[in-house]
Amino acid sequence: MPGRWRTWLGTLSAATVLAGGLTACGGSSTASGTPTLNWYVNPDNGGQQTIAEKCSAASNGAYDIEVSILPSDAAAQREQLMRRLAGNDTSIDLMSLDPVFVPETSEAGFLAPIPADLQQRWTDGVVEGAVQGASWKGELVTAPFWANTQLLWYRKSAAEAAGLDMTKPVTWAQLIEAAKAQGSAIGVQGQRAESMTVWVNAMIASAGGEVIENPDAKGPDIRLGLDTDAGRAAAQVMQDITAAGVGGAGIDNRDEAATANMFQQGDAAFMVNWPFVYAQGKSAAEEGTMDRAVFDDYGWTTYPAMNDTDPAAPPLGGIDIGVSAFSEHKDAAFEAVSCIVSAESQAAYMVSDGNPAASEAVYDDPAVQEAYPMYDTIRTSLQAASPRPQTAYYNEVSQGIADQWQPVANVSESTPAASQEYIGEVLRGEKLL
Repeated sequence: MPGRWRTWLGTLSAATVLAGGLTACGGSSTASGTPTLNWYVNPDNGGQQTIAEKCSAASNGAYDIEVSILPSDAAAQREQLMRRLAGNDTSIDLMSLDPVFVPETSEAGFLAPIPADLQQRWTDGVVEGAVQGASWKGELVTAPFWANTQLLWYRKSAAEAAGLDMTKPVTWAQLIEAAKAQGSAIGVQGQRAESMTVWVNAMIASAGGEVIENPDAKGPDIRLGLDTDAGRAAAQVMQDITAAGVGGAGIDNRDEAATANMFQQGDAAFMVNWPFVYAQGKSAAEEGTMDRAVFDDYGWTTYPAMNDTDPAAPPLGGIDIGVSAFSEHKDAAFEAVSCIVSAESQAAYMVSDGNPAASEAVYDDPAVQEAYPMYDTIRTSLQAASPRPQTAYYNEVSQGIADQWQPVANVSESTPAASQEYIGEVLRGEKLL
């Protein structure tokens, strides 16, 4: 999940520095000869550490996995990993990668090729969007682990009062009209950060377009799809939210957590956000910091559509597991990945940390269904989800969108063309971000 920008070194605790060995290179083995696999993970609630311990024990001495925690911000995670991989650091064996950084990591030669039999095993029964996000140039280069998606959350009482039929696809126009009629707001993430790219990309994809039309191309040759009918439709939604006054206070500084709090506190009747908001609301109700009746009023459905004819293409998030090309224990690392991404591990992780599984079979697990009553909506959303632009130049494209489509109130009919020109100049080396 996208987060706030910060310097990569400043976010690391002393324990992480020691565990990760930021100044050291080279793998390690225990006294018994068991190789130690260093797994660099995104911050979570401890679920990846638990999986590491279980898989290590189940390996019967084939390997031990040690976990090192990366910064919370996806861009800072990328910076730390890329710096070390560029130095051929052999101490990295496994990496939890945001799908948007898979192409760049693969293109640079930093990922070990996946054996054919594992490619088949790791994609069997996995939602298509997650397979796309874990692949580059038509080949699986990482293992799909979990595959997040955004849903449309709503207050059931507000939707009913507005006359919305939430059993059918809902459009942005309908939401804007309903929020205005209710004197409420729509929770969106308008911060100048990765979350802005998530929103813009989802709207463009839902309108039948693509932010990048030829993702395999080199920077100067990339064709952007921002200055298109789909791009202008996305800009129109933002203009309509501003004109109707339903963006809510602080929209330009709002990330996913702030949006969830806004919805929880009753300042928004509708919200687009990741499934973590359900567990957050449930905890608040159980702890007494939110009225139980408010939590019982939570409703959910699939992402808003751009019009009445085209189905929505919800955002795709999640994490993929890559094996470093410089690992000295590749065979053991591949064996460990098979354990990490197993359906059993994915189910346990979804229940413990609230991160949706990439494997469709996990949604039939009774424990998952009990913890997440919207399990079928999540699965449906994942099946329709569209990855963010897959390109080795993602950082330039994403930051360019965040710079040009914010503040939300300044988005106009000229924004798509202006942003396309700006990002094009950056990709051609004519301008710096």
